[in-house]
Amino acid sequence: MYTHLFFDLDHTLWDFDRNSAESIAELYETHRLHERGIASADQFAEQFIVINKKLWYDYDRDLITHDYIRQNRFPLVLQSLGVDDVSGCADLNTDYLRLLPQKAHLTDAARELLEYLHGRYRMHIITNGFAEIQAVKMASADIAHFFEHVVTTAEANAKKPNPLIFDYALNVSGATVAESLMLGDNYEADVLGAKAVGLDTVFYNPKGEVVEEPATYTIRHWDELRAIL
Repeated sequence: MYTHLFFDLDHTLWDFDRNSAESIAELYETHRLHERGIASADQFAEQFIVINKKLWYDYDRDLITHDYIRQNRFPLVLQSLGVDDVSGCADLNTDYLRLLPQKAHLTDAARELLEYLHGRYRMHIITNGFAEIQAVKMASADIAHFFEHVVTTAEANAKKPNPLIFDYALNVSGATVAESLMLGDNYEADVLGAKAVGLDTVFYNPKGEVVEEPATYTIRHWDELRAIL
């Protein structure tokens, strides 16, 4: 039924939370954040993940820009942990963006899934992430060779859930709606955005999030996808 599979990257295939936590733990040590009153690397990582997720949520809704995220996430994290002196946050962000893409952890069973699908389907990525960073992530995780196209916000001049990015991805890949399937973890950006152009969708939902309007398929583990395809 499907010949083209369009995947989100972060949190869907590439384990953003685990890779981010490792990067943040390194920053905690190298920037000596214990001397600024932050109790542990775990506390720093947990707070960063919460705030960064909220910022990206706002970005998906056109409330803030990429630059705003880069400039403000570390000051917001430090302030949330009771640190008034937010000097050095630009260096924290620079080091984070250097470390993060070099991490290679994928979500559970994602590599096995991609190896199984490779050659059976034509696969592509649709991402709202920074183009240059997403490329490094995919190279670090050794998954770039699985995908024909990586469609980014900058390339399409639109970001999920805007239907324009899905239309663009279909056009550059030569795919039709009827033969394509969108797979992602972000219900609003990946599922509702894709449904707006008529695409069937897979909601990768390992935490069992409850949603109002179901995707075409909902799975909690990648092993479930083989039965669908």
